[in-house]
Order: sequence, then C-alpha cells, then structure tokens
Amino acid sequence: MRNLFLVAVAGLLASCNTDAVMSDTHSLPNYWDKNDTIAFSIPQLDSLKQYNVFLHLRNTNDYRFNNLFLIVSMEFPHGKTIQDTLEYRMAEPDGAWLGEGIGSLKDSKLWFKEKVKFPEEGTYQLRIMQAVRNNGDVEGVTKLEGITDVGFSIEEASQQ
Repeated sequence: MRNLFLVAVAGLLASCNTDAVMSDTHSLPNYWDKNDTIAFSIPQLDSLKQYNVFLHLRNTNDYRFNNLFLIVSMEFPHGKTIQDTLEYRMAEPDGAWLGEGIGSLKDSKLWFKEKVKFPEEGTYQLRIMQAVRNNGDVEGVTKLEGITDVGFSIEEASQQ
C-alpha cells in the first residue's frame, strides 16, 4: 500500500513539471484594486537565448466579465520601458470559463511576449495593472472582484 502511495505522489509531482525558467505569483484578496500595480523583478537571464513570457491569472466565479484588459510594462535595467495594453478573453459566449481547473477556481496562462531576448545586464521589472471598465464608463472598475492571483512565467523558446 505504501509503495502505491509513493508511486501516486511521484506521478503527481512529475505531472506538475513545467518548462518555466522562472515564475512568480502574487496573491490578491479576491479582488484587484485599480490602483494596485503587481510588480515582479526578473533577474538577468542568458542574453543569447530567446524566451516566451506568459502572464498567469487565477479567477473565481465572482469574476463577472468575459474578457480582461491589462496594462503591462517591462522596464529594462538601463531605463528603457515598453508598455502594452492587452485584452484577453476569459470566457466563452455561453459563460464557460476558458481557464484550466475544477470547480470555481480557474487558472489562465496568457501569452505576453514570444521569442524575446533579455540582452541587458541587470534586473528587469515587470508591472501589471488591470484596466477593466464597464461598458459606457470612463472610469475603470475600482475593485475587480474574482481575481485571486496574478503571476508570470518565462520559458525558453523552442528553436523551431
């Protein structure tokens, strides 16, 4: 019986294997305030390799939108900053969540940048803000409910 348990645990750990060179997650109190910027530090990576950068989001059924707008910036060690306004679809038209997971928690792995290099020596800063608005409103949603975690991962790009 014990051997069966160990095999099951080993299989579970192997299935959790990821290609991420690095990743980090920030937990939220089931909402994302419009003034909260989630910031991550990215240490120097191999400047000769290309990487894919993903954003990760965990939402509950309290999230009442079928899309998500983010403002994401990457600050290079020598001061240059690139900023993108991004839209991600989070649900099908019938309301079914696109993320992975069982029950009310869904994890979404969202493309941010493909085949990028980190050529400068030093630490990069990744900053993520939510920019969701109700239809017809100029002001953003003050407390975006249903978001429990925000993160990122970096994977080595395949050489295809």
